[in-house]
Amino acid sequence: MSSTIEELERRREAARVGGGLKRIGAQHAKGKLTARERLDVLLDEGSFEELDMYVEHNCVDFGMQDQVIPGDGVVTGSGTINGRLVFVFSQDFTVFGGSLSERHAQKICKVMDSAMKVGAPIIGLNDSGGARIQEGVASLGGYAEVFQRNALASGVVPQLSLIMGPCAGGAVYSPAMTDFIFMVKDSSYMFVTGPDVVKTVTNEVVTQEALGGAVTHTTKTSVADNAFENDIEALLAARDFFDFLPASNRAMNGGGVPERPTADEWDRIEESLDTLIPASANQPYDMHELIRKTVDEGDFFETQPAHAANIITGFGRIEGRTVGFVANQPMVLAGVLDINSSKKAARFVRFCDAFEIPIVTFVDVPGFLPGTAQEHNGIIKHGAKLLFAYAEATVPKITVITRKAYGGAYDVMASKHLRGDLNYAWPTAEIAVMGAKGAVEIIFRGKTPEEIAERTAEYEARFANPFVAASKGFIDEVIQPHSTRRRIALGLRKLRGKALENPWKKHDNIPL
Repeated sequence: MSSTIEELERRREAARVGGGLKRIGAQHAKGKLTARERLDVLLDEGSFEELDMYVEHNCVDFGMQDQVIPGDGVVTGSGTINGRLVFVFSQDFTVFGGSLSERHAQKICKVMDSAMKVGAPIIGLNDSGGARIQEGVASLGGYAEVFQRNALASGVVPQLSLIMGPCAGGAVYSPAMTDFIFMVKDSSYMFVTGPDVVKTVTNEVVTQEALGGAVTHTTKTSVADNAFENDIEALLAARDFFDFLPASNRAMNGGGVPERPTADEWDRIEESLDTLIPASANQPYDMHELIRKTVDEGDFFETQPAHAANIITGFGRIEGRTVGFVANQPMVLAGVLDINSSKKAARFVRFCDAFEIPIVTFVDVPGFLPGTAQEHNGIIKHGAKLLFAYAEATVPKITVITRKAYGGAYDVMASKHLRGDLNYAWPTAEIAVMGAKGAVEIIFRGKTPEEIAERTAEYEARFANPFVAASKGFIDEVIQPHSTRRRIALGLRKLRGKALENPWKKHDNIPL
């Protein structure tokens, strides 16, 4: 018996050391943690239960039969984050550069299947050179098996990807199908074709970082949600973020939004909000302030903060329960809706709807961004994505119009007409087809400047307030800014039992 136990320990140690001490040292020299060290940071201490530690590849080409390392370049299993179950895989760059083989893929598929069965989130730590070339099409088949599971898991269990090293070629499409992507600055990158291929084909000279680094993907492309300074920061942020996520879309199976105790009173009055809106309609203010003063303890986790900053998306809590927030940001492009902000918010709204997370929308929107660049790049179709996302969402929806809600953008931003449950306005709200000056210049075209000025004042008195919309029932109540948190908390309580179903369909055809 003792010899068998010794053999077990020997095999475990061989698996734990991965590609060997020299390669572990090289990983550390780059400022990166190993696959197992990352799991130690991500998961609760002592909670990780590994599966498939002894799995080896089955390749006999190019001398691979003489290079066999147990685990085959990925550590898989389950653990807990703050006591809640999560399934994980962590690619090991010290073993064949973390490259994906047939068996490596099978290990990932196994934990994904388990997560789907029991209804628990999946977190993937990606650090891989791509497909294992020696295995040829078998490794490509492995990727496709993972992709298929990403698609099936979408909307069933939350999927989070942490890119902690290279992620190139076919490897990028699995994270791209997950719900959120976190990257690490200067040590992680994602691209379909690398700088060498780009140079060969197009003669463009570009660095890995500029082509597909964390800053590129969190500012320009929106492929990734957040960028962090190092592995530790990214992993600790993932722990924080995980606390906002439901276990699955099955509320009856413990999949509903998580709850945490809070000492922040639900009816806390925030007097400072009464002076948040500046006297001048053209003066901006920071919508983050309203969000932070509404949520529990000012704790707000923003997604994609560096991309399309004219709209804010992220998670907070009200009475300890997760809520998704969407808010126009007057500090950036006056809070206008454009292609990027529409896509960003639409994807976020659809995630919330898939996992029964209530949505609170703060509106201060002057309209859609005009111009040939927007029109020629399809603002109609992209703006329709946000409209579609709000219209199909059946979760509780509470909307607060703080200042401007003009034109079609008023409709798009979770208006009453898109089945908004509770639509509030502050006394400073202006709900109209367009701003007074533009409206008067169209209605009274050809009048003198004096007459235009007079009519503008008249139009403002008539329409630059929330009461016309309220008189038609499009606004449920005009509320005091200081009572915003209290109203939202009460509304969310009321709406917990909300039952609303869309007509049966195989799936919708969102304007992609």
